[in-house]
Formats: sequence, C-alpha cells, structure tokens
Amino acid sequence: MSYPFLKGHGTENDFVLLPDHDGSVHGGLTERAWTTRVAALCDRRAGIGGDGVLRVVRTAALTDTAAQALGAGSEWFMDYRNADGSVSEMCGNGVRVFARHLVEEGLVPTGEPVPIGTRDGLKTVTVTDEGVSVDMGIPRVLGDSVVSVAPASWTALHIDMGNPHAVAFVDSLDPAGPVGALLEAPEHDGSVYPHGVNVEFVLPVARGHVAMRVHERGSGETRSCGTGACAVAVAAALRDGVPASGPDTDATYRVDVPGGSLAVTWTRAGRAVLSGPAVVVARGETCL
Repeated sequence: MSYPFLKGHGTENDFVLLPDHDGSVHGGLTERAWTTRVAALCDRRAGIGGDGVLRVVRTAALTDTAAQALGAGSEWFMDYRNADGSVSEMCGNGVRVFARHLVEEGLVPTGEPVPIGTRDGLKTVTVTDEGVSVDMGIPRVLGDSVVSVAPASWTALHIDMGNPHAVAFVDSLDPAGPVGALLEAPEHDGSVYPHGVNVEFVLPVARGHVAMRVHERGSGETRSCGTGACAVAVAAALRDGVPASGPDTDATYRVDVPGGSLAVTWTRAGRAVLSGPAVVVARGETCL
C-alpha cells in the first residue's frame, strides 16, 4: 500500500510527515508495525531519512484514548515517534514543522495562535513569514545528575521539557575533544532517567548566547533539538543568575546548533517560548 508523505525540517532537525487526518491510513497499525514503519521511513540509506516521524491526525480520530485526552481542546494532534520507532512525549522543532504544514495546507490560519495536541499536552504555535514560535510550557528543573563519554564525565542539570534532558556545560564541542563524535549515547544514571534522556553539551559564547550539541534518545546525535534548546536556555539563564520568574526576568537566549540558530525566551511567567525557522521541502508517495 502506498501512502502520502512530506519532508520538513527545523534547523536541520528533519522529519517525515504522514498526513492521516481521519486516522484511516495509519490508525490501525499495531505497535510492532508502527516501529517497523517509522524505522524504515527514517532510514537515511534505504528510506526517506529523518530524525523522526510526525503523524498529522485530527484529535477526534485518535484511537489512543490517553492521547486523545491529552489533545482535548485542539483539532490537530502531533503523533510523534523517534527514528527508532519509539514514542516521544514532545519535539519542539517537530511541532513547529507540523504547524508550518498545517498553515501551508490551509488547515489553520497564519499569524494566529493555534493549539496543537501532543503527548505533553497542548502547545500553542504561531506561524508567520519570519518563522514559527511555540509556547513550550513551564520547564521543570529537577536537580543535578552525571553524564559520561568515557573517560570524561560532567555534572548535568536535569530539566524536564515534557521529555527529559541532561544539560552539561563543557569547554569545547569539538568532536576531537572530550565530548567526542557522539556515535553512542552518553552514559547516564538509569535511576534518574529510567526511560533514557536527551543529553545536551553546551559551550557558553556570551551572556545570552550559547552553542550546543545534542544526542537524542532514539535518534542519536541530531543537527538540532527544540526541547533541548529550551532546556539549555533555562540552564544557561540559571548559570547566569537569572531567576526563574519575577517582574523583570524575561530572558532571551540565542542557541546555536549545528543546523542553525534558535531563540528561546524564558518569560516572566516562567514559560519557555521557542522560535526559529521551519520548512517543508518535499512531498510524495511511498510504500515503505
């Protein structure tokens, strides 16, 4: 059976989008079949290639009642999976590409805030000619942990953005340095991160400006990570002495990733707002 797909990216964090508005194309897949399909689509040599898959489905058409409850109040639900087929709670770059697609198809209005359902609840996204912004909610700062790339190890700040992140500040992001090529997942404490963790290595550039590399659980090192950029901005703000909330504490950070730059604002209300480019670059049909 062939079915339609699109390909898009946000700062080169790339995704395969599967339009399935009424749930009739992919809604009947078993968990095993989903894992197989997603892995095949994301294969960069034998498939289309991507860091994950975004299924574009109406919330009312979901057969997963838990997901449907999380998407209550939104017409559209982003059913997201990592490149290995595993389910992920949230993807900041993915939800911006998802919204760009909805606007380009005339399914939601441009320039207006639109709620999109995710496994981390509703996310409000606004698409303009300049880019796409999304309110990612209130980060949860959960204390220190340790991550390692043998033989080096670093203290990391555990931040939950709907999915888990470990943010470690380093002196160099050079693949020839201690962080390495990130071919394997950095080691972490399984009791702190029982379902795995996205690990961000961060190099301070200037106040309000950092660079990062990221290893995402289920996908490996990626060119960008939206939730990771939010976690990094929060960790950098705390490191710079910016409090979590208050009358004068809006803090915007430029976060450089291998695929470009993102902007993250930690607002007076303690919310993280992620902004950056999101584009759809191709469409077609596949039988993978």
